[in-house]
Amino acid sequence: MALVSRISGHLLKRLYPVATTSSRNISFNLNDQQSEILESTRKFTLEEVVPKAAHHDETGEYPWEILRKAFDLGIMNTTIEEEYGGLGLSLLEACIIQEEIGFGCTGIATALGGNSLAESPVILAGSHELKKKYLGRMTEELLMAAYGVTEPHAGSDVASARTNSRKVGDEYVINGGKMWITNCGHANWIFVFTRSDPDPKCPAGKAFTAFVVDADAPGVTVGRKEWNMGQRASDTRGVTFDDVVVPAENVVGEPGGGFKVAMKCFDKTRPTVGAMSLGLARRALDEASKYSLERKTMGKPIVMHQAISFMLAEMAMRYELAKLAVWRSCADYDEGRRNTYYASIGKLYGAIAANQNATDAVQVFGGNGYNKDYPVEKLMRDAKIFQIYEGTDQIQKLIIGREHMRNYM
Repeated sequence: MALVSRISGHLLKRLYPVATTSSRNISFNLNDQQSEILESTRKFTLEEVVPKAAHHDETGEYPWEILRKAFDLGIMNTTIEEEYGGLGLSLLEACIIQEEIGFGCTGIATALGGNSLAESPVILAGSHELKKKYLGRMTEELLMAAYGVTEPHAGSDVASARTNSRKVGDEYVINGGKMWITNCGHANWIFVFTRSDPDPKCPAGKAFTAFVVDADAPGVTVGRKEWNMGQRASDTRGVTFDDVVVPAENVVGEPGGGFKVAMKCFDKTRPTVGAMSLGLARRALDEASKYSLERKTMGKPIVMHQAISFMLAEMAMRYELAKLAVWRSCADYDEGRRNTYYASIGKLYGAIAANQNATDAVQVFGGNGYNKDYPVEKLMRDAKIFQIYEGTDQIQKLIIGREHMRNYM
């Protein structure tokens, strides 16, 4: 029995490499601060985001008014450290905010969350001076920032980026272009990922350098707003860099270490994207549930038909299971543990939940669901991008498979 116990214990550690209950408390109860964040953000969403979401979807108008109120409420730039004027909130608290805003409109949530995406590498790897200069200003007034990594030919394959930088004296000169950059048309500054070693044999971990670039620097040209299938409140554009001069102090992390910085950011940013998808999945469930009580067929509300009640049950299951994965990734990150495995699971399953729940909501609404006068067709259009940005579903599966097999190799 002792041998079996030892073997079982060893196997469990291989399969589930997490802290034991003696060093970790498992709870789904929010503390007072988290509950207050949830309640205030939910109230803000219902009063400010939900009523205006359709307008921004139809016009593509950037939601400055909503962002101004969000900034004043204190639900933007939330993970910037207190030393630089921020709140220093945990990843879980940031995800609580993103889910609630995502319930109202994931396009507006993406605009709001785009700041945190750009700020993350600076928070994780920036020098004190860089943080003070660029993070500090984000907490003093409403400013937007952008995260420039994706290129026309380099999305999931980050290491194939061609935007380049070369050192000239105490400065760097950047040339190239980025595409699908959130907030780019309104950004005060842009995090830019460049190839700094032209040798194709140089390993990715040494070949790239990241910078903070002022959006109004000479040589920076922002393209037109892209008219996307969904999330139209978000501003998405291309940007080109033509001999853009950047001081050496604007390097994020170490020269040549940009790839590591970008990869490290995903452990923080993917849970927040997963949280936004949770908001959409919950909104789809909410709209379908309410409609199922109002709509009658064969003399009774459609929720009384087993076919509909089963659909609602499956929608609820997807939301709850995705939330577990997102919250687990947040818990690991906030407690200082590597969360790559759960960050990818939460991001992937959140995208699945959002897309399938939106599809099912349209089905519950029937013909009405296919019409713009009802809210669920927008949810269906907004949901698709969750399977693409911040790492496609296929990339998440590659990561999950790789992380899983670490336990066996």
